[in-house]
Amino acid sequence: MSKYQTIKRLFEEKADADKAEAMAAYMKNHFRFYGIQTPERKAIIKEFLKTEKKQKTVDWAFLDACWADEHREFQYVVKDYLVAMKKWLRFDDITRIEAYVRSKQWWDSIDFLDTIIGYIGLEDKRVDELMLAWAQDENFWVRRLAINHQRGRKNLTDTDLLEKILVLNFGSDEFFINKAIGWALRDYSKSNRDWVADFVARYAEKLAPLSVREASKYL
Repeated sequence: MSKYQTIKRLFEEKADADKAEAMAAYMKNHFRFYGIQTPERKAIIKEFLKTEKKQKTVDWAFLDACWADEHREFQYVVKDYLVAMKKWLRFDDITRIEAYVRSKQWWDSIDFLDTIIGYIGLEDKRVDELMLAWAQDENFWVRRLAINHQRGRKNLTDTDLLEKILVLNFGSDEFFINKAIGWALRDYSKSNRDWVADFVARYAEKLAPLSVREASKYL
């Protein structure tokens, strides 16, 4: 039995129809669920991830199988796995990750794939140019990822890159873009309040009201 099949069997054993219905409703019924919430999911795969980390190599066949599964918990397994294995990710792996970025899109997947790619970018500056390109992609989810890929970097944030990406996305009427702009600024304001305050002041006329509200939360 493959690793994927083993986890699938465990998930099936823990399935909860009522929770599954509620979880699907929360995600606007875009995806099916087993009804396994985050603490339980992490407990189920905890030992598996410990074993995988000892291998020090990413099993993309396993991840592809998980991503292909119709249950959303398996996309979350991809998240857990990539976080656990992130020190072994390289720039060339982004081609594989991009397949996940461009399929089964919703905020819950984009908002963990962004920081995975951002982590790779801390070690490889080629990610900067890629994110500038993605910031202009026709797909707004891809643009959202570019906007927020530096989230959590704190004092390691490249402010020149952040500003370029945000400016490229001014004028959007897409909720998830304007929310992302505000979120990126809000997150960085925890580390550099003055920079964010200055940014909001300089671009006040171009920022969407939603972006300003989000960005100003800690100012």
